Amino acid sequence: MPADKARGAQLREYLNDAREAIVWKCQGLNDAQARTPLTPTGTHVMGLLLHLAVTESQYFMSCLGREIENRVIRGVIASKDPQADFLPPPHMTLVDVIKIYRETTVAADAVLDELELDSPAVVQWWIRHRHTTVERLLVHMIAESHRHAGHLDIVREQLDGFVGLRPSAPNIPDLTPDHWEEQRLRMKELADGA
Repeated sequence: MPADKARGAQLREYLNDAREAIVWKCQGLNDAQARTPLTPTGTHVMGLLLHLAVTESQYFMSCLGREIENRVIRGVIASKDPQADFLPPPHMTLVDVIKIYRETTVAADAVLDELELDSPAVVQWWIRHRHTTVERLLVHMIAESHRHAGHLDIVREQLDGFVGLRPSAPNIPDLTPDHWEEQRLRMKELADGA
């Protein structure tokens, strides 16, 4: 396999690992849980997922000269509200947002399949590197996706105690709730004593 193809496959693998984790963190929640804000800035599962769908659409469609077909995403992008991508419309369900996210990643993959890593891209809102490449977009989206997968880890654990990296690699010790509580209390003692 040529070096560019191998590098592209590796980047896509890292992006797909994040995508898998993101969808997994949404499984088993009802709409009320998915909309529950768990930080002072309102971070919630459904908002993170919609944001990621919008972001993938912008980078892998708009920045590569493709039209975004999803009307919800187009509406979010056209909104004057700078937080619109984190605020799913009231009529939307978690199932709706998961479907939008999955459709977006499939559409993004179709575009990426057509292009090389050095194919040109234009990111109008970037100050530096406005004229860039597909490779830089992939690296950026990997970072963005893993960052928000981490947010999903935290808010999901706050909602119902669900933890782990992704279904194929949970990457967390199989401790009992009592062991976890013991560890948390030890950490709290250290923090209180600092």
